Amino acid sequence: MADVIRLEATVRTDFGKGFARRSRMAGKVPAVVYGPNLAPVHVELPGHEVFMIVKNNRQATLSIAFDGKEQLAVIKDVQRHPVRRDILHVDLVAVEG
Repeated sequence: MADVIRLEATVRTDFGKGFARRSRMAGKVPAVVYGPNLAPVHVELPGHEVFMIVKNNRQATLSIAFDGKEQLAVIKDVQRHPVRRDILHVDLVAVEG
């Protein structure tokens, strides 16, 4: 199995455009983790680490730590700003580990 990259995430309780903008200004990237046996969990990930993963190894397996547990996931989709190419949002699909 390939290397697993570990990321610390915080669960988001606020939603909407304004909260997402404030999150991005703070250097975070809004994301959602979902899967067949997992209810969708909205999280914030560290922006620079996510950028480097998308740039260098988009197919990497990620270990997302949130709420005292870890979930293996892979990147399903990355939404980017059309001009600046900044990462706006990431969809992660949970995998069985």
